[in-house]
Amino acid sequence: MESLPISLYSANQVREIDRITIEEMGIPGTCLMERAGSVTFEILQSHWPRARRIAVLCGIGNNSGDGYVLARLAYLAGYDVTVLQIGDTDKLRNDALTAFETMVNVGLIAQVFTAKKLTIVDVIVDALFGTGINRKLRGQWREVIEAINDCNCQVLSVDIPSGLHADTGRVLGIAVQANVTVSFIGLKQGLFTGAGPEYCGKIYFDDLQVPDIAYKQIKTKIVRFDGNSLILPRRSRIAHKGNFGHVLVIGGDSGMTGAVRLAAKAATKIGAGLVSIATRNVHAAMLNINCPEVMTHGIETPEELIPLLDKASVIIIGPGLGQSLWARAMLETVKDVVKPVVVDADALNLLAKTPFRFINSVLTPHPGEAARLLETSTSTIQDDRFAAVRALQIRFGNVCVLKGAGTLIAGPDNSISICSSGNPGMACGGMGDVLTGVIAGLLAQGLSTYDAANFGTYIHGKAADQAALEGERGLLPSDLMPWLRHYVNP
Repeated sequence: MESLPISLYSANQVREIDRITIEEMGIPGTCLMERAGSVTFEILQSHWPRARRIAVLCGIGNNSGDGYVLARLAYLAGYDVTVLQIGDTDKLRNDALTAFETMVNVGLIAQVFTAKKLTIVDVIVDALFGTGINRKLRGQWREVIEAINDCNCQVLSVDIPSGLHADTGRVLGIAVQANVTVSFIGLKQGLFTGAGPEYCGKIYFDDLQVPDIAYKQIKTKIVRFDGNSLILPRRSRIAHKGNFGHVLVIGGDSGMTGAVRLAAKAATKIGAGLVSIATRNVHAAMLNINCPEVMTHGIETPEELIPLLDKASVIIIGPGLGQSLWARAMLETVKDVVKPVVVDADALNLLAKTPFRFINSVLTPHPGEAARLLETSTSTIQDDRFAAVRALQIRFGNVCVLKGAGTLIAGPDNSISICSSGNPGMACGGMGDVLTGVIAGLLAQGLSTYDAANFGTYIHGKAADQAALEGERGLLPSDLMPWLRHYVNP
């Protein structure tokens, strides 16, 4: 994943780069198609060196042309190749038609699809649909994809798994479950969020030798954040704790003290100079028993909280906050703070009930919290995570982190980045509290809200990836703590 480009594009942007390359650069579309088929065949050979029997499933669009090229090259290389045609070849046009005719001319004939023909191959090549599809798949197309997904074969998708929306990562009713996806010209943004990571498998990329000047004409503000663009500066030998900020964590109502403890611990591990907790009187004293580095304060009224807000440089509100009158009073007191505020968990649920916009904040909702904030359903959020994170950022805060597979971070200048780290083992309670503490700890050390959100989300995921080497199932938020310190000290 780290070797992939960081720039991501919509389907329309990639089509425009393709048009510029063909019409303005004078590179024939058939040349690009030949390159795409050749590259995909090379990846198939390297990824499955023992495979000899290949089924190439082709539709009637340009994506099928890449499949015909691959099938021809594999056939000429001595592979046992079966081309299964779905849709009438009379509908093929332009470069795809040329690729089809060239394949037929070497003696390879397309066959009518039956599911039975998929049971005798090593690898299925999915060249059914490209990035242009935006409708729900039904009828024959659905049946074909169901047959692909029911096979025990390995599956390679050309450019994008058929049935996956290129811009959102939404499944259009059904999608091919690929083991490998080879993407061309520009990485499609939908490959990396929503259902994309589940359906794409391992992603490869090739620019098909498109000239740099073609890319320069298309501006994208969506990128993969891979951690390489931001490094914390070396600490001065005469530094003291006051140089690295003071994080105040507000939350931990009755029965929910673990959340504030995790957030506070993460802030210390990531390098904040001082960390304090403001919580209910009844359990303030016990919160730092196993975490002596953290200062705790029993707070019952807004008047008691204000002096702590004055001393802090970064505020966290939400972990274990609850939705009681006390919780609402705490949120109301923080409402107009100019200092950076990281807003999570129940603070987001309260914000959904009485909306307002934080002046200088990072919001970290999961899809359920995002749905409440935008007064919609979780499925609607997941259908277009890019639109959701942008709406949240505009409506509620300076920066928004929409958590989930392919976490999105929206900044104030229309930039959106996708976190390229993390794993399914992170799907457990408390993981978001750790992320909140990490982001706040980076803010305390001087990073901007957008940089802290990007770097923090990435480190959080990297720490989880390392902790999950012993297994994703059973991964605990506290397992990340040693790795947080490791990744903040490269």
